[in-house]
Amino acid sequence: MTDAGKRFVDISGTTPDDPEAWEPVLFSASEIEEEVGRLAALPQPADGRRESLFVHPRATAPGLGLAPGIRVSLCVLRPGESTRPRRQNSTVIGFCLRGSGSAIVGGERISVGQYDAWNVPSYRTSWHMNDGDDLHVRLEYSNAPVLEKLHVHLVDPQPPEEPPSRNGDALDDDDPRRHSPYGTFELNDSGASLMPYERLINPPAVASHALHWPWRDVKKHLDELVALGPDYVGRRLYLLYNPMTGRTNGTTPSFFATITIRPPGIVDRPHRHVSAAINYFFEGSGWSRIAGQKYTWGAGDLMLTAPGWAIHHHASDDAPVYELTVQDQPFHIGLESLLWQEDLRHPPVVLGAQPGFSTNRV
Repeated sequence: MTDAGKRFVDISGTTPDDPEAWEPVLFSASEIEEEVGRLAALPQPADGRRESLFVHPRATAPGLGLAPGIRVSLCVLRPGESTRPRRQNSTVIGFCLRGSGSAIVGGERISVGQYDAWNVPSYRTSWHMNDGDDLHVRLEYSNAPVLEKLHVHLVDPQPPEEPPSRNGDALDDDDPRRHSPYGTFELNDSGASLMPYERLINPPAVASHALHWPWRDVKKHLDELVALGPDYVGRRLYLLYNPMTGRTNGTTPSFFATITIRPPGIVDRPHRHVSAAINYFFEGSGWSRIAGQKYTWGAGDLMLTAPGWAIHHHASDDAPVYELTVQDQPFHIGLESLLWQEDLRHPPVVLGAQPGFSTNRV
């Protein structure tokens, strides 16, 4: 061990440069299908996981991802195959692209089909199996890049078995052993407070469940949003909401996943936000204008469509578009870093700490 490289860096009187956004990157449907075929042809590895990362050209290890804080993996299982159980302190959103299968999370089995979504909470034993007749192909979205950059992404390849449960429902909030007798108290009239160590190491626990959003159920509600009409100024989407995320509006504590329908000929208004967004377009085609450049996309394409703080907007061609968007908005709300500019004619606000925006929906 040595600390010979430590030093002071004088930054007196300097102003940090504006951050440089990563460029948009698109993986076409044909590229993804080719990689699915390549993975499917491989012998199954010892842990059962045939998996490739979608990596941005500017990503560096540790923390490879398609956006600086978002990792997207392509995972393939042949019929009858399964992965070995493991757990990690990252959280995951799963999305089924093809076939059917099961996600076993914390001892609970979730049967999934095409375009179903589900989540895997932190440090829950999980594994996947293909119980169908076709390849089971799924996307996994993980916050592993952030943890890897911090050198604290912990993966346990031999986790204990977990019986089926709702993880935390058995906690007795009335148990006096779970409440510290040493309370938090205000230090002064400003609201500044002091909290004792006993509370610091025993914060209120919120049960974190594995949830399932079946496409057949989501779609019938999503299609109703077409009736909002051409004058609607918002985006026609639903958040796949996990109630444990509370005010941060997440599917996991780091990410939200939204499913959007774009009727034909809809053009969004330009906007920008600190959070990055990755879109998977599973029906229809259209284009996006990002940082002044136009990009076209179609069904089956996966794209980093909104690098953090880049001005962007999207449009559909002459047929409806369905898309999954995963964005690290909840992470930024938790950090109080989510600058959002819904209308470029007005200044940005810090969503989650200041009042946000409204649409013209009655």
